[in-house]
Amino acid sequence: MSNHKILTIDNLSLQEFDSEAELIPLLTPEDEEEMNNEELPVSLPILPLRNTVLFPGVVIPISAGRDKSIKLINDANAGGKIIGVVSQINEEDEDPSKDDIHKIGTVARILRVLKMPDGNVTVILQGKKRFEIDEVVTEEPYLTATIKEVSEERPTEDDTEFTAILESVKELAIQIIKESPNIPSEATFAIKNIESQSFLINFVSSNMNLSVKEKQGLLSINGLKERALETLRYMNIELQKLELKNDIQSKVRFDLDQQQREYFLHQQMKTIQEELGGVSQEEEMDEMGQKAKTKKWDEKTQKHFEKELSKMRRMNPQSPDFGIQRNYLELFLELPWGEYSKDKFDLKFAQKVLDKDHFGLEEVKKRMIEHLAVLKLRNDMKSPIICLTGPPGVGKTSIGRSVAEALGREYVRISLGGLRDEAEIRGHRKTYIGAMPGRIIQSLKKAGTSNPVFILDEIDKLSNGNSGDPSSALLEVLDPEQNSAFYDNFLEMGYDLSKVMFIATSNNMAAIQPALRDRMEVIKMSGYTIEEKVEIAKRHLFPKQLEAHGLTAKDLTIGKKQLEKIVEGYTRESGVRNLETKIAQVIRNAAKAVAMEEEYNKKVTDEDIVTVLGVPRLERDKYENNDIAGVVTGLAWTSVGGDILFIESLISEGKGALSITGNLGTVMKESATIALEYIKANVKKLGLDSALFQKYNIHLHVPEGATPKDGPSAGIAMLTSLVSLLTQKKVKKSLAMTGEITLRGKVLPVGGIKEKILAAKRAGIKEIILCHENKSDIDEIKAEYLDGLTFHYVKEMSEVLALALTDQNVKNAKTLK
Repeated sequence: MSNHKILTIDNLSLQEFDSEAELIPLLTPEDEEEMNNEELPVSLPILPLRNTVLFPGVVIPISAGRDKSIKLINDANAGGKIIGVVSQINEEDEDPSKDDIHKIGTVARILRVLKMPDGNVTVILQGKKRFEIDEVVTEEPYLTATIKEVSEERPTEDDTEFTAILESVKELAIQIIKESPNIPSEATFAIKNIESQSFLINFVSSNMNLSVKEKQGLLSINGLKERALETLRYMNIELQKLELKNDIQSKVRFDLDQQQREYFLHQQMKTIQEELGGVSQEEEMDEMGQKAKTKKWDEKTQKHFEKELSKMRRMNPQSPDFGIQRNYLELFLELPWGEYSKDKFDLKFAQKVLDKDHFGLEEVKKRMIEHLAVLKLRNDMKSPIICLTGPPGVGKTSIGRSVAEALGREYVRISLGGLRDEAEIRGHRKTYIGAMPGRIIQSLKKAGTSNPVFILDEIDKLSNGNSGDPSSALLEVLDPEQNSAFYDNFLEMGYDLSKVMFIATSNNMAAIQPALRDRMEVIKMSGYTIEEKVEIAKRHLFPKQLEAHGLTAKDLTIGKKQLEKIVEGYTRESGVRNLETKIAQVIRNAAKAVAMEEEYNKKVTDEDIVTVLGVPRLERDKYENNDIAGVVTGLAWTSVGGDILFIESLISEGKGALSITGNLGTVMKESATIALEYIKANVKKLGLDSALFQKYNIHLHVPEGATPKDGPSAGIAMLTSLVSLLTQKKVKKSLAMTGEITLRGKVLPVGGIKEKILAAKRAGIKEIILCHENKSDIDEIKAEYLDGLTFHYVKEMSEVLALALTDQNVKNAKTLK
């Protein structure tokens, strides 16, 4: 809204005016009605206005300087005091003619005439009614014209929309007054006290910051409702401009105030730090510069650090970027650039360390010693990436710790299980809030050297998420040809990882990305035999748990027989993790007795084991169902080692349908289908009647239905089960088998042989049927592990059936008809 007009009205000295003039700003509906009822004269002197528009009911002061205008005002003031007021089309015209003025104007009454010291005349005018010039009669000594009244279209009293518009006009006017610092708050009361609808619209229109053309447009609108809507539109625009202006001013003022405030606080903080004997920001940066001179950096790294330090010096210490930059430079200084621990290449000592910490695992220890021997001969050799794969609890992670001890290197381990953010490997860009380097760089910082033994645990448990693929980020880390310049997003520099000895561990190599698997040298770690577990428990697990529970060898001892009982009866697993748990349970029982000063057996007996651990759950007859034809023992590989499984088949009257149950995967179901089709194609060789398949339905089941099973290695066991069922010949006792079959009856090799053999021995199996190509796998296993086992190597299914179905009660067997 226009400031000067309201101020002019509010600042008028009301003592100089008569009582009639004092009430003009608060025009009542009665005053408005009286004013509307006044009749207009036929002709009026016309006063052109340069830069404003007079609205009906509104009081404005006009300063007249032109001779014609002064004469008109003096003549009218001496006469009837009624004149016509119109605005000029071009405000620059000094002597406007009839063609230079608008046709629509306002009849005004002269309230007061004041003579100014400079010779000009100030006149106070009040608008009465709108008029339209009919014809200009004279132009000298001033313009006179005949006029006609312009009627105003008013809404009906029950027009709720018009009422709402008026309320909006009042609210916006009050809001504009509040937003404008130059308008006194008293103007709000004037707006609130206006009762006349038309006067409210005219008063607001007159006092808005609009051009003469825009105000003339408002005056020319005949409908009061339309004029109110147009006024409301202009008010919204003005309010938005005011708010934007105030926002800009407040922001500028805030920025200046904030900068001054931060400057004074920073100076105070600097003074306080110096008084307390602390280090100021400048001294801290100088310290960083001195520390950088002691680093073994190449020229490129040195220049990068100096550039970043210079950037930090230019920063405001109170800005968020300052803290990020300081963290970045501190990381740069704390990383072990070019710092390597000296390797100890005493291979005999390394062998002792490995043998002391691990019983068995001969192939793994042999490979590690070979690697150390090559390192000794070629000290600059890039470290290959080793991946130890095998069931849980077989010592994969602890092998890395032993290698670090043998070499005299630092030991670092990170767990990758469940990791699904690429930034965990490569780091975040330092522009992000809370940015950090990746785990590789963080671990090297903690290690303090650039050639530690680095364990990447559970590499097969990496996950894919919305934040990238971590396994792909590891490709650069684990590639000896690329990791000499590993790029971390936070560090923004290449870091040499070629001297790091990476050892990855996994349970399942199939779960690792093929490209990542290709970059690693895989060393398989099989499960332990019963004898190995007993030795491990005696040498490592039992002494370790005694110390962990606050006991000594004088407080409790255990014999090999009892350890073997725990292994066979309670922990049929590939590793020794569960075995350690059971041993700890036995020791806790003794610790409780010592603490409560009760009597107990210092040498653990079989009865103590049953009392503490309960009745053995795993000591059951694996062959109780072998008296029935159709039951075969197969060998399986799982992520936790080898296991045995039973395959059962049964017939019932029907039409030859094959049903398969036991939570089997697609490959295993296909093996069952292949086995049945082979039997159908070779009925004469097997001594069967082809009509048999139209009389009976066959159901094949693998127990433990809650456990998913898949793979081709149960093929020969399924075929043997079906032939046993159809010929009613029982399978040999203590016999197990594994191998894949083809439709032609060929037996193909399968994997996981060592794990399967160990599982068979744990279960008491005496004979095992294998593909002849798996003989090389058996040759790699130590002879003592194979003690008590007989192996049959086959090429055809006919050989399998000949070996498996030579039952002791074969003369009593009857083939189904």
